[in-house]
Formats: sequence, C-alpha cells, structure tokens
Amino acid sequence: MSNDIFSTLRVYLSKLTEGEHNPSEVLASVNTWLRESGESIKAKIEEEVERAVAKRGFVKQSDFDALKSEVASLRAASKPARKPATKKAVAKRVPVKKTAAAKPKAVKKTAAKGGKK
Repeated sequence: MSNDIFSTLRVYLSKLTEGEHNPSEVLASVNTWLRESGESIKAKIEEEVERAVAKRGFVKQSDFDALKSEVASLRAASKPARKPATKKAVAKRVPVKKTAAAKPKAVKKTAAKGGKK
C-alpha cells in the first residue's frame, strides 16, 4: 500500500513540476484520492472485524436491538389472544377428626358346663 501512495504522489509531483496542473488542482486530486483510500481501508477493516466477531459467535448491538424489539412485539401481539385462566372454586375438605370409635367387642361364647337339659 505504501507503494501506491508514493507512486501516486510522484505522478502528481511530476505533473505539478511539468506545469500540467496547478498546485490547487494537485491538492484537490490528492485530497480526493486520500478520502477514497481512507473509505476503502475503513470498509476492509469493518469487513474483517465483522468476520472475526461472527467467528467468535458475537452479535452486533444493532442486531441484538432488532431482535429484542421483535420479541417484544411478538409478546405484545400474543397477549390479547390468551384468555386468563378462570379458577374454579374448589371445595375445601375439612379434615374429619378421627376419634377412637368403640369397636364391637367379640363376645366369647363359652359352652355351658352342665350341658343342655
């Protein structure tokens, strides 16, 4: 790249010394060339950064913000479609107190000793 700069400057310098262009024209041309070169370098750097960031798995802030707003709009759109669940009245069961209920006692029958008469 440095060769491009030097070769371009040599061309403009030779045109200036030969009288083909005046200094203001050369200055305007060099200024334009520098601006275009700067934009080209900036674009190359941005592409390389985006490639490196994508390789690492990161997202750009603008992509994240767009996704965030899309999720918010989807949530807002889905809320009216949902009906709130109506709760049915559930009868509460009162625990029954267990008491010691008298169990019928087994009556023991014994045979009469004297036998039947």
